[in-house]
Amino acid sequence: MAGILLAGFGGQGILFAGKQLTKAGMDAGKQVSWLPSYGPEMRGGTCNCSVNIDDKPIGSPLVTAPDILIVMNLPSLDKFEKKVVPGGCVFIDSSLVPKTCERTDIRAYYIPATKLADEAELNGLANVIMLGKVIRETGIFDYEFFRNELLTSAPKSKPQLGELNAKALKIGYDG
Repeated sequence: MAGILLAGFGGQGILFAGKQLTKAGMDAGKQVSWLPSYGPEMRGGTCNCSVNIDDKPIGSPLVTAPDILIVMNLPSLDKFEKKVVPGGCVFIDSSLVPKTCERTDIRAYYIPATKLADEAELNGLANVIMLGKVIRETGIFDYEFFRNELLTSAPKSKPQLGELNAKALKIGYDG
């Protein structure tokens, strides 16, 4: 179905976004894998996450040729754009990445996710806005299904976090 690579700086919610995709795939009855990778820094270092969602068993958790690439910073676009499969999709937080894709054999989407999150007072939820756009453009999950996944993954002690994530998802999906 899809090999997904999410990349950015630590603290941008890259691992959280990957976990949400993985959880949704698992709950949809798919084979899944989630493999985080991050630099040695405590905060602000490089961070990426490989997610596989498939109907068949997954041979390796590492995504080396992503069908879907989600980038939240310029170094990630520079490093991973060339690895996307022809016909694949790249989703770029254009608030933080002042560059466009050089390749013409992939579909590129530019979402000002950080700016949209700030404007909606959803600081820190640019990652979920990106997921909304990914779901819209790829159809990897049904919107209502994924929204429910976000709502149910919020801690019982903080259900408002699920509502904030659902709001961010809608911004990305509708944008």
